[in-house]
Amino acid sequence: MKAINFPGDEKAHDKIIEWWYYNGHLKGDDGKNYSFMDCLFKADSRRVRIPFIKVPLKDIYFSHSILSDVTSQKFYPVVDYISLVSRQSFTRPLLFVEYVNTDVINGFIVNLIKENPLFEYRLKTASFDLKLKSKKAPLLLGGNGFLNLHGRKTYYYSLTDLAVEGEIYPNGKIVKVKGKAWMDHQWADAPYKKDRWTWFSLQLDNHTEIICFEYGQTKRNCVASLCYSDGRQESFTKLKISPLEGKWKSAKTKAEYELGWQIEIPERGILLKTEPLIKSQEMIFGTINYWEGPIKVSGKIGQRRVKGLGFMELVGRPSRYGSIKMVENMVSGGFHQGMKKVFGKK
Repeated sequence: MKAINFPGDEKAHDKIIEWWYYNGHLKGDDGKNYSFMDCLFKADSRRVRIPFIKVPLKDIYFSHSILSDVTSQKFYPVVDYISLVSRQSFTRPLLFVEYVNTDVINGFIVNLIKENPLFEYRLKTASFDLKLKSKKAPLLLGGNGFLNLHGRKTYYYSLTDLAVEGEIYPNGKIVKVKGKAWMDHQWADAPYKKDRWTWFSLQLDNHTEIICFEYGQTKRNCVASLCYSDGRQESFTKLKISPLEGKWKSAKTKAEYELGWQIEIPERGILLKTEPLIKSQEMIFGTINYWEGPIKVSGKIGQRRVKGLGFMELVGRPSRYGSIKMVENMVSGGFHQGMKKVFGKK
């Protein structure tokens, strides 16, 4: 195990899978509440086989993005099956990534993840243009940023308190926004293709942030890492993440998602409950379906009541989108047209 070092480990690694993930809650100058998510994935095509993506490249990139109008209960997802990264990406001293998506609806879209100086970013997509600045040092999961999950070893850190401002484009409008965001960077020699996890990022009103998740189907790992208001960090493996009653069923994939949860960290007297701000937040990426969206949280830390906002990700819930033929039919129109533009295939 190597210690995580900044700024070098902000950039790309020669691993099977890696991602740069952002989420956040925004207040618009129109008085409405919004949320967003954006994630750029990098995968080694020789070691992780994605049957519905076949391109002549060693490293493949793809991206998922969401803009949600929480007030109006509207959800605007974008799933790009191929992202083309520029030659300049990852070559600068600090993190710099620019990439073009072969978006199946809007043609080519340029995205940008840029850091200058350290831990300051710009996210630019078809749905938003945001600037983010970290107010705390990185939270190293597990205490040192290295986790061993049933033999699947991964490096993982989070920026838990990012001030964000910029503009978003719901339905073609321009809305100025401010808010609070979160960033994850993870890299591992594991494909994460048929795995199951329940994941939360929580930002509480006492300026404590918590990342916690349950990983695995039969043998399960639970991890929670906390960053307190003074920057102090702690990690725990003795916690319980339990679904509450009721599920939401996707009309498209027929997958069922448990949207209400209880989180217990006994060593610190933490008992929290979460509920979704929008129920319909399912993402579909070929044969992979998952739920990703904003949540609200309330409960206690010791005797003190707390509340806050966060994000939840539910991966590995069975669906009817397991057929490669079904997926190829779904994406063939837009995806293959995009591939023709990029590689000149006929």
